[in-house]
Amino acid sequence: MSAYKVEICGVNTSTLPLLSDEEKTSLWSRIKAGDMQARETYIKGNLRLVLSVLKRFSGHGENLDDLFQIGCIGLMKSVDNFDPTMEVKFSTYAVPMIIGEIRRYLRDTSSSIRISRSLRDTAYKAIIAKENLSRKKTTEPTMEEIAKEAGIPLEDMLYALDAMQSPLSLYDPIYNDGGDTLYVMDQISDKKNKEDNWVESLSLNDALDTLPDRESHIIRLRFFEGKTQMEVASEICISQAQVSRLEKNALKSMERYLTCSTCRTER
Repeated sequence: MSAYKVEICGVNTSTLPLLSDEEKTSLWSRIKAGDMQARETYIKGNLRLVLSVLKRFSGHGENLDDLFQIGCIGLMKSVDNFDPTMEVKFSTYAVPMIIGEIRRYLRDTSSSIRISRSLRDTAYKAIIAKENLSRKKTTEPTMEEIAKEAGIPLEDMLYALDAMQSPLSLYDPIYNDGGDTLYVMDQISDKKNKEDNWVESLSLNDALDTLPDRESHIIRLRFFEGKTQMEVASEICISQAQVSRLEKNALKSMERYLTCSTCRTER
């Protein structure tokens, strides 16, 4: 532990307070009554739990300040979700939460894309500000409210939060109802090429005419007008999963029709 008695995120870890059992009991009653000062005191009194967890991740080569901040987020979540009436010590509940938060951070930052320290700090401030506002408000805080709470310009905050997002593949699944899987690419409209889309360029009117009216309408909305499956589902009043299945069936039917047409032409 002595190696961790240093300045971390502006906190001198050698002077961290320790809470007695009586203080903990008193603070919990105040926390449950909505006393934010009591909550802050309880968090500060348990920062040593974060330090004890950090020792488990000393070999990852990550910045100690970053891991400490992430661990503090796990600690705050533990305080907000812990039930003192349960027959379990707070540390027993909090340590797995802190470990899980740090592991998620390490997993999310393990890609080849490295985010600058300043952007991460800005994003963390925004996350903490959102959590604080969520406890005070009954509605989801807006980005403007979060930026004001964190004392960060809105554009800087949005840029930092966007940079922290993990990149997605077009083939990442986003929905599965036990049948056809819906992928990211199914949610992207093709505005750029809707005038010279491949459907038009191949003159597929004949193939479209062979489809049932609803399937033909879906294909025209998707590939002629460049609408997403969500937009199509809303327009024709069916589920997005149904749109996906009908679209796939229609494309297969058109492919078979065109294949047969090609064969007839070659003969």
